[in-house]
Amino acid sequence: MVSYMGAVLYGFVGIVVAVMALLVAFQEKLVYVPVLPGLTKSYQVTPARLRLLYEDVWLRSSDGVRLHAWFIKVLPESRGPTVLFFQENAGSILTMIHHYKYMSSVFGSFSLKRLQCNVFMLSYRGYGESDGYPSQHGITKDAQAALDHLSQRTDIDTSRIVVFGRSLGGAVGALLTKNNPDKVNALILENTFTSIMDLAGVLLPFLKWFIGGTGSKAPKLLNFLVRSPWSTIDIVGQIKQPILFLSGLQDEMVPPFHMQMLYDKAAAHNRECIFVDFPNGMHMDTWLVGGDHYWRTIQQFLEKHVPEIKEHESSHDAKVIPFLLEIL
Repeated sequence: MVSYMGAVLYGFVGIVVAVMALLVAFQEKLVYVPVLPGLTKSYQVTPARLRLLYEDVWLRSSDGVRLHAWFIKVLPESRGPTVLFFQENAGSILTMIHHYKYMSSVFGSFSLKRLQCNVFMLSYRGYGESDGYPSQHGITKDAQAALDHLSQRTDIDTSRIVVFGRSLGGAVGALLTKNNPDKVNALILENTFTSIMDLAGVLLPFLKWFIGGTGSKAPKLLNFLVRSPWSTIDIVGQIKQPILFLSGLQDEMVPPFHMQMLYDKAAAHNRECIFVDFPNGMHMDTWLVGGDHYWRTIQQFLEKHVPEIKEHESSHDAKVIPFLLEIL
């Protein structure tokens, strides 16, 4: 009996050691997938091929890593909202461009063109044309560099910057939004996970016995080894800006209840939260199957929370504020 229990104990210890070795050695490769196997990192299609006015932007993160981004102006003189888009894993910044092009031709009035949005699309370090290797610490710096660049531009309305993140990009965008309440006006999250710890048990079920997020009942024995926790569930409750949650209920990568948990956590502290689900939406095609409803939802969110300030309104404020200062 003793030898049997000893064998079980040794077996358990062996599994724990093996999992620890896996996490230490390969976790970045498991968390970050810059490109699907067999494909090249470099982009074969540029916005120019899609007849879009764009600018190649090269940035330096605060630790010196060289980053690539595309800045697309829907119209040359557009002063509408600027969407800072953070991509999903194994996707590319071309995803949003194809969204724009497809929706312009098929759904016309509810495309990004109809929304009059500029779009700034960043490739994280290690993704696309950007240098370096991905990590949570590094990507957080990359996102900040992108926002700082936008905040210093003179050809956009810097008071109307909206962060939009899909999947991994939602985790990136949520953290950036929380850290920059004075620069980001609103946040859009699509098919985002609660945390890497929670997602690990979904993608690799045996890990749920060793790793778990804030709301998990798992022992969490190996949480300390996770270098990129991306615990969005702990971030959304601290965000004061309006948040739009877009959830595909057929998501095969991130269980839809993750989005519901994020919304519940955020809405408990923030009255400006909106949750919209799309019954047939999967992880990568919610924007497509959502169709007209998807774009109308975004349009209404932007109109409510990042409205255009008319010239006569600003001039009126310019007259009223000095008057109030006088009487005070």
